Amino acid sequence: MKTKKRTSMLGGLLLILIGAVFLAIQIFPGLHIEFSWPWIVIAVGLFLLTIGAATGEPGMAIPACIVGGIGGILTYQNATGDWESWSYIWALIPGFVGVGILLAKLLGGEKDTSLGDVAWLLFISLLLFVIFGSFFGALGIFGTYWPVLLILLGLTLLVRPLFRR
Repeated sequence: MKTKKRTSMLGGLLLILIGAVFLAIQIFPGLHIEFSWPWIVIAVGLFLLTIGAATGEPGMAIPACIVGGIGGILTYQNATGDWESWSYIWALIPGFVGVGILLAKLLGGEKDTSLGDVAWLLFISLLLFVIFGSFFGALGIFGTYWPVLLILLGLTLLVRPLFRR
């Protein structure tokens, strides 16, 4: 992929991320974005993404998303003091890998990875997040019904091979 196209895509991605932060501030007026130490971790993730796009290595999007996602988690925890959320929030990391694979694919790499693989990573990540969040009492409504999520995961694992080519 040409450098100009990659640079344009990276610029678009950065604008989307910045816009998402400002939108979150608008939607949740009580949300105070304080630029403290976790933002350094997010900046490292953005730096990795920029280096990968500039050098023509789209695979760098994967570690960039992992580092940036963990920075986002740390920012949330630092702002709220909810450090106990590590007991379930770690389950989002496979989802960060999925987002990184998707970005790498958009930037011209990861040609042998299908969007189904990305969707599966995101699904598993969100499912684990809901299960563990419910188990540890953080996601209220699912607290009683988290075993249903285990059943759904089991059914998915049973049925998925039937639909493979």
